[in-house]
Amino acid sequence: MIEVGRLRALDAVASYGTVLAASAALHCTPSAVSQQLGKLERETGATLVEKDGRRIRLTTAGRVLADHAARVLAALDEAEAALAAQRDTVTGRLTIAAFATACRGLLPHALHRLAADHPELRTGLVEGDPHHALDLLQRGHADLAVLDDWPEAALTFPPGITAAELGADVADLVVPTGHRLAATTGPVRRDQLRGERWIAAPPGAICYEWLLRVLPGVEPDFLVGEFETQLTLVAAGLGVAMLPRLARPTLPAGVVTLPVAPRPTRRVTVAWRTASAARPAVKAAVAALRDSWERRNPGAVVAAAA
Repeated sequence: MIEVGRLRALDAVASYGTVLAASAALHCTPSAVSQQLGKLERETGATLVEKDGRRIRLTTAGRVLADHAARVLAALDEAEAALAAQRDTVTGRLTIAAFATACRGLLPHALHRLAADHPELRTGLVEGDPHHALDLLQRGHADLAVLDDWPEAALTFPPGITAAELGADVADLVVPTGHRLAATTGPVRRDQLRGERWIAAPPGAICYEWLLRVLPGVEPDFLVGEFETQLTLVAAGLGVAMLPRLARPTLPAGVVTLPVAPRPTRRVTVAWRTASAARPAVKAAVAALRDSWERRNPGAVVAAAA
């Protein structure tokens, strides 16, 4: 009989491409991963991996077994969730992966509520962009993912992932107090923003992709990941920025926020593996995140799972 631990090692190697990366994901040594693969090859009588430069790649037999391993591990995930659902107490460990502003704006309250309501639950938090968070979730290295995306740069949820929208986060234009638009009454039209010097997130970030799709032809002069730093640069009169309200800390002196028409909004979503939907810890965490969103957005209508 093939041991589950060896299937996990093969699944991690299939996902990450190197023994070193697989060992980091599994929180063990590279030697331990190599030993598991060797034992798996002896048990199956098949060569499962072969060297490819500094990396290793799966053989045809390895890909076949890796596909089955993924399904086996998903079934185990579902079985563990079903067993956990039979218990009244929310226990175990739950890791949430979330984008940076959710870590600051939503997770403190949600994690505090989980700690107060379920003291036997151990929680962890990993900050990462939505693509990374979704990858961690899909590979089983996170139990929940809090994600953001824009209609113009929407995420695609892979099979086996269930998502529920927490709400819509509106973005506003941020300009220096002496800017030509600072005294505008009513929303600023997008066509009024051409020719501005832009302060934006770095390439690869969803907010960067979104800005370029909303305002074709824009070439940001300042590429800064932290929204607080973006605000500091705006206050210095170096350019303008478009910031979601969830991402916006206390505004510094020297800046003004203005609504934009059409109103730009991003979707904030919580996602989990469908196989773990029955797990009480997952249900409790989703409820805590909904409560945190409601506290920031009183009266908001929270969408159902999709």
